[in-house]
Amino acid sequence: MSEAFDRLLAMALVLGVDPGSLLTGYGIVNEVSGCLHCVAFGVLEGKPKDSFSQRLLQIGESLSEIIREYKPKAMALEKSFYAKNPDSATKLGQVRGVCMYVAAKARVPIYEYSPTEIKSQIVGNGRAGKDQVQFVVQVLLGLPAMKKFDMSDALALAIHHVRWSMTQVRMQEREIQQ
Repeated sequence: MSEAFDRLLAMALVLGVDPGSLLTGYGIVNEVSGCLHCVAFGVLEGKPKDSFSQRLLQIGESLSEIIREYKPKAMALEKSFYAKNPDSATKLGQVRGVCMYVAAKARVPIYEYSPTEIKSQIVGNGRAGKDQVQFVVQVLLGLPAMKKFDMSDALALAIHHVRWSMTQVRMQEREIQQ
């Protein structure tokens, strides 16, 4: 086995995070022998009646627990996108910041991807709807219907990062062989 292949195996367990101020989706995907497997997925929910700072704390603590339990080798995080409501954009940025802090503190490398990039790679159309992304994720991972798009979006991020990592390793392998 090559050194590049060993690095790929080390990157195979990926945590995808779809940040949101009310619901933050997470999904953990593993790649074994070219096959994708869903390890875990769900949503991190703060209590709606709690203050926003308390919800940030709850998201951070829950994400820390997930990282401790599953020990992902990378975190794929959705990049911020343009929002018409400045308050919503600010809150989303704060949730992203908490997620990045928690991962960085746990020494988990962070990779960011835009929604368009994920949709293009997963569905083949950068303007695909959340229902289309969810359907493809379910088919790829052999999962039943999911209750929240946040879960399937997080799994899509993880799948994309696993595929991107595999491509990078293959390209390095070819360079070494030439």
